[in-house]
This record gives sequence, C-alpha cells and structure tokens, in this order.
Amino acid sequence: MDSVQNQRFDVIVIGTGPGGATTARELTNRGKKVLMLEWGPGGPIKGSLWQYIRQQCWPGRSLLITNNFLGMVRGITTGGSSLFYYGTCFPVPHAMLKKYGIDVTAEEAEARKELPIAPLKEEMITPMARRIMESARALGYDWKPLQKFMYQNRWKPGYRFGYYGDPHKVKWSAYMYVEEAVQKGAVLLNNAKVKRIILDGNVAIGVEFRMKGKSYKAFAPTIVVAAGGIGTPVILRKMGLANVGYNFFYDPLITVCGKVKDVRKRPDEIPMTAGMHLAEDGIVMTDMAVPWPLDQLFTVQVGRFWRLFEARKTLRIMIKIRDDLAGRITDSGGVRKKLTEADKAKLMKGYEIAKKILKNAGATGIYKTWYLAAHPGGTVKIGEFLDSNLKVKNYENLYVCDCSVIPEPWGLPPAMTLICLGKRLAKHLAREKSSYEAHTGVAKRPAKKKKTVRRR
Repeated sequence: MDSVQNQRFDVIVIGTGPGGATTARELTNRGKKVLMLEWGPGGPIKGSLWQYIRQQCWPGRSLLITNNFLGMVRGITTGGSSLFYYGTCFPVPHAMLKKYGIDVTAEEAEARKELPIAPLKEEMITPMARRIMESARALGYDWKPLQKFMYQNRWKPGYRFGYYGDPHKVKWSAYMYVEEAVQKGAVLLNNAKVKRIILDGNVAIGVEFRMKGKSYKAFAPTIVVAAGGIGTPVILRKMGLANVGYNFFYDPLITVCGKVKDVRKRPDEIPMTAGMHLAEDGIVMTDMAVPWPLDQLFTVQVGRFWRLFEARKTLRIMIKIRDDLAGRITDSGGVRKKLTEADKAKLMKGYEIAKKILKNAGATGIYKTWYLAAHPGGTVKIGEFLDSNLKVKNYENLYVCDCSVIPEPWGLPPAMTLICLGKRLAKHLAREKSSYEAHTGVAKRPAKKKKTVRRR
C-alpha cells in the first residue's frame, strides 16, 4: 500500500465537520484526489455514552471551561460536532453573506434536494414537545415545528434519538459525507493532529501533522483548513496570522425546567422538535429533551438535588442567544471570553418568556440551569482575513471552511450554512488551479521526503 507522502493529492482538508466534510465530498465527486486529516478518532458510530464523553465532553480537549466558568463543547471526531448535534436545520443567513460577496442560494437548493430536511411527522412529536408548543401558541408566540436533518422513514416508535451518535443513521451527520468521500477514493487519516501549514514563501504547499507520536508531512497544491472555530485559528497563528482568534461568538445558552404531573418523558423524545426565533432580540427558544446523564448534570450543577429523580416529569426549554463579539482563543486552544451585560440580559429575557410558557403548561418548581455554549465561530472572519472565496488573504492555495469564517454573530446552529459554503468552495476549487500550477503547469512537490504513513 502506497504511503501518503508518495501519493499525489489535489487537496488536503483539515477537519471533517460539516464544512470540511462537504468540501471533501464535493471535490471527490468532481474527480479530485482528497486527503482528509482528522484530529479525533474514527471507526464505527456506537452511540454509547463513553464514545460521547471521549469525543464531545473530554475536559481540556472537547470540553473547555472559559474564564467565566461557562462550559463549551465541541466534537473532536469524524463528522465533528454534527455527530452529536440535535439535527436541526436553521436558515442560512443569506443577507449577511451577500454583504461580503457570497451568494449560496444555489448551494442551499442543492443541499435541500440531497439531504433529509423537513419538520417532524405528527407521530414523531411527543406529548412533552406538544405540551410546550401548545402552551406557547396559547400565549401568542409563533412556536412552530423546526426542520430536522433526519431520515424520518427510518424512524420507528421507541427509537432513541442519537444524542451520543446515531448508529441507526436516522439522524444525518457530516460523518455520512466523509463515508461517501472515502468510498469514492478520498483518504481519511484519524488521530492526525495538524501542527502547521507548510509554506513556500506565501504559497501553501502541504501540512505537517502528528499521528501516534510521530511527525509526518503531506503535500498538495490546495489546503483547506476546516478545524473549527477554535482549531483553525490555532493552526493559522502558527504560520504567522497573529490576529486571528479574537472577537468571536460562541452562542451561549441556558435551559429552563419545570415539573409536570400528567405527562412523562418518553424514550423516543426528539430534542428541538419546535420553537421560535426572536430575530430582532437575537434569541432562539426550543423544547429541549436531553438524555438522562445530561439531565442529572444540569440538575446537580445548580444544586437542585431533590430533582434528580424527576427527569421524566421535567419539561425543558432551551434559550440560545446571539452574543456580542468579544474574547480571544489562546495559542493552545483555550477560550477566554465573558458574557457581556447585554448577553446576560438576552438570556434573562428568554428565561422570563420560558417561565410563562412552562407555567401555562402546568409546570411548577421552575428554575434555570447554568450557562453553556456551542458553535464557536467568527475567529477567522470573511472580509477581515478571508476573501469572498474563503481564501486566506495574502496567501496562495490556502482556504478556510468552518464556523470560524462567519463574519458576524447570528446565534443559530450553523450546519446548513457550512454545508452551503463547502459546496461553494468546492466549485471554486474544482475550476481553479493553484498559482504555482497556473504559472508552471506542474504541481508543486517537495524535494525531501522523510517519514511515511500508511493509508487506513
């Protein structure tokens, strides 16, 4: 089997979340030879709690605690955070992107034809989710079913939602795009942590990464960094972009809980079945069923120990906000950011609305949980560091495609937006040669070859 260093790749993609996986899949479909480097593990999706902890909640790696004692999670595995997300498809911020010269209208249409996106069928809406929705509507709120990334024809009553990864493949994740790419010839290396981008002047020609304690190099005329809102700025700083990783967003959230007597949580609860988006306020609210261990963690976190045995009686609403740009990512990937007073005010406004909804639904003993965050982004913004084709300014053959590119906070899960950006980037790369090839007609290759690594 040929070593990776001895293979000729057209593109190296660093990271396999929605942005990276989509770019790799689209380029592979166009006949390009793609190498995907993923820091996290791979292998089959088991859907186990241990897999979830190891890949989404490992302290100092995938679970980061900010200087505001806010917990922020990210998936470090094949498929990235999408392996553990709640599978909700929120609208693409077209108006925002068009301000920066990016139109992904066509790409969204393509994605919607390919992916299983639709509100849940009536039989999939459980009594708890329906109770919250009916209560909110009775109070005049525009609470409606949300679109989900789910193959609903594969769902059956009693199916347990894939909180820890979905081995039944009912919930779509970027893992599926990675599988498609590999089946069509792309190469995937897991446990491969990229240390730096290799440059020839201002031209990106390859990457250096560590795997199983050893350093390796791989080369290609195009490099796409898709290591996430935290991982990408860390990589780019090491090549000299000192100002990336500042003034970012991370979508803080809380949940609000209340106990009911006449409804019980079912094993087949689906989180984020329905909700509402208060766009002007920068607040999104949804029902939020969570798995038992997470419910226990939320409960202990705020000292409600007497509620530990009432998980099945608990109605829960999530409040997520569009937070102010602030903070910094450290050189080692730490998160330094505090909630502003405006951020806290938004969360409290959502809390007051949630209390009304839960009280109207018959809930008692209502309380809120501590702060969490997800979807860190805006660390390598379009317009500031990237051009409209997601190319790093002042560097050739180097692109970024993950949540770090989002130029403004908008407070919604970004999966659909990243899929669209990945499709658009792949189209651009498929018809553009590197600057080196354009001038010489020959792909840039390294003079020296040291260690090699076998393809998995």
